[in-house]
Amino acid sequence: MDNIPEQPVLYIVIGLLIITLMVLLLPFRVKKVGEHLEPFFLVMGIIAVSVSGLWSWGLVKEALKAPVIIRSFPIGIFQVVLVFGLLIHYFNKPFHNGIVSLADKLGPKIFLFLFITLLGLLSSVISVIVTAVILAEVVAVLPFSRRHKIKTIIVTCFAAGLGAVLTPVGEPLSTILVNKLTGPPYNAGFLFPVDIFGMYVIPGVIALAIFGVIYIGRDISLETERVDSTYSETSRGVIMRAVKVFIFVAALILLGEGMKPLIVWYLDKISPWVLYWINTISAFLDNATLTAVEIGPEMTRFQILSAILGLLIAGGMLIPGNIPNIVAAERLKISMGEWARIGVPLGAVIMIIYFIALIFTHTHV
Repeated sequence: MDNIPEQPVLYIVIGLLIITLMVLLLPFRVKKVGEHLEPFFLVMGIIAVSVSGLWSWGLVKEALKAPVIIRSFPIGIFQVVLVFGLLIHYFNKPFHNGIVSLADKLGPKIFLFLFITLLGLLSSVISVIVTAVILAEVVAVLPFSRRHKIKTIIVTCFAAGLGAVLTPVGEPLSTILVNKLTGPPYNAGFLFPVDIFGMYVIPGVIALAIFGVIYIGRDISLETERVDSTYSETSRGVIMRAVKVFIFVAALILLGEGMKPLIVWYLDKISPWVLYWINTISAFLDNATLTAVEIGPEMTRFQILSAILGLLIAGGMLIPGNIPNIVAAERLKISMGEWARIGVPLGAVIMIIYFIALIFTHTHV
């Protein structure tokens, strides 16, 4: 597969494990790295592909094209972030006033429940790309403190990351999943993701919305909490944010490709239960790439379910895990440490809850 040797090569295994440790540790240990995640992940991606020996013109083209046209999507994250950002920039007053007015009328708790639920479920219809930009811009203008904004962003990103899998329109992961299973025995079509994940994902999104109301809304009051959320971003800032997101997504494509040998060499030795937990690597790797490598028609329905759920949940733990995370973190200048303090424990609890649910239901899946 992709010129990957059939047998493990020691120096590649060691090199990729070292890169994995660097990706996991340096953003938290080195301040400059945490402040400049885009170039750091780009360098790590370049090193990973070099260690694996998987450079090709096709990969370079994919890394450059992916942020513009992700897989088979007609529009990409770069265009959406740039165009939507510029629209907000030039029409920020009516947008700001509309969001604040709606939050005032509904109250923070109802607003949070509806906001998290709707974005979580609509992400599979309007795509996770559009969801990411809406999420970032709405939370940016909410009259919440920074602490509550970060909590709102992270909880909603978990919901959107889960919900986006329900249709092939939602995100690259679900598009690849359906494409790889179009033939026998699954003959996957447009509704295949809803059929296999719906009973787990839809209640999960609603549960996250309820959790968000309790976790965020319990100690928030728009009257006492209200802070100045006056729009202050420049057009240059909007353009640079789109460029940084472009670099981040391209870097994750390279990093995911570079890590392929480890996944290919050891995948067939992992049980579905272990694969579920191993897929926490989705917290810092492109989950679409992992789906492309892991999923195939020879897998059972339960293997597919456990593997994908692991990818979806872990994707909310750290900033590189999903497109909404990247866009929102860049918009609100959330550091890796700030995200991890909430995202990692929350993701761990969700992983445990879903693992228990899989134990009770896998015989019927």
